[in-house]
Amino acid sequence: MLSTTVIRTRTAAHVIRATKLYGSGDTAVRALNEVTVEFPSEAFTAIMGPSGSGKSTLMHCAAGLDTLTSGQAFIGEVELGSLSDKQLTLLRRERIGFVFQAFNLVPTLTALENITLPLALAGRRPDPDWLAGVIETVGVGDRLSHRPPELSGGQQQRVAIARALASRPQIVFADEPTGNLDSRAGAEILKFMSHAVTALGQTIVMVTHDPIAAGYADAAVFLGDGRIVSTVEDPTPEKVLDHLKALGS
Repeated sequence: MLSTTVIRTRTAAHVIRATKLYGSGDTAVRALNEVTVEFPSEAFTAIMGPSGSGKSTLMHCAAGLDTLTSGQAFIGEVELGSLSDKQLTLLRRERIGFVFQAFNLVPTLTALENITLPLALAGRRPDPDWLAGVIETVGVGDRLSHRPPELSGGQQQRVAIARALASRPQIVFADEPTGNLDSRAGAEILKFMSHAVTALGQTIVMVTHDPIAAGYADAAVFLGDGRIVSTVEDPTPEKVLDHLKALGS
């Protein structure tokens, strides 16, 4: 049976009948089971579910970091399975931003150099107006000359978010972006991400296990056993917690 969730009509990314198997034969694990879901443009979507539900696998396959066993994944109108490795690398560089729990900053570079590094590697110059807006949005303007060891965890994650936004990607995927932060720093980061959507028209898809984090999103998609079981529009921490309890999380 096809598990289908359509959040809105305008989409930045979507998957159709997405299935992902790890291993083979009797020991194969079905991490995704014919999932179809759309991620709307200019919106903040949270992906949630118990451990092992498939939420990180869904994000990785939708972002082209992993390949589907069957089904299709699209960024805009581009089907990722039709691309060569080189084309996929180029698409990820030019149209997708990534934010990870571990920040992944280069410790010997300044904050500004870290922010513009992906553009430099691509041989592109940043749009000065866009870059200035991103830096203002995430609030790191007074830390641009500092290197990561001189920044707090929250400041490092702000730099990582600015790096993800600097190339003006079509969509940003964030994997537990507040997982290494205390509650205050985490709340600041989530506010910045929400503001990036409303002020900059960005699209963000975030994997999280935290009901409070999901409360900042426009919608929360819940997975269970590799299938989408429900979607909550305008989630609150209380609504999210109730859904997680029903899933046995």
